[in-house]
Amino acid sequence: MARKIKVLVAKPGLDGHDRGAKVIARALRDAGMEVIYTGLRQTPEQIVQTALQEDVDVVAMSILSGAHNHLFPRVMELMRQNKLDDVLVIGGGVIPEDDIPGLKAAGIAAIFTPGTPTSTTIEFIKANLKRSLE
Repeated sequence: MARKIKVLVAKPGLDGHDRGAKVIARALRDAGMEVIYTGLRQTPEQIVQTALQEDVDVVAMSILSGAHNHLFPRVMELMRQNKLDDVLVIGGGVIPEDDIPGLKAAGIAAIFTPGTPTSTTIEFIKANLKRSLE
């Protein structure tokens, strides 16, 4: 029997709004995934440490503060330093279209902007996992 996909939903930086993160966390849980939510105001170091400790398959970051060009690449740098190359990393939130190519170049697999159906995120995760569920 295959195990559940384990997802860390994280809120990096000083952003104090987490409604979107909670919506996606619930949608992932309802889709049968195991979800760990970090809560607000997490540093990149805290996010990566939690990913390491919890042995997650996916890190899903949500940001509204505008600091995505600094925080997302820093998380990716720390993921590589901690040999977490087999963890799928996605992002979402209020992120300008012009910033998305740079975030993908930094290693973020996908960016989901406001209005993206939760089913799109769920299907992307299922189709792009880097780890086996066996």
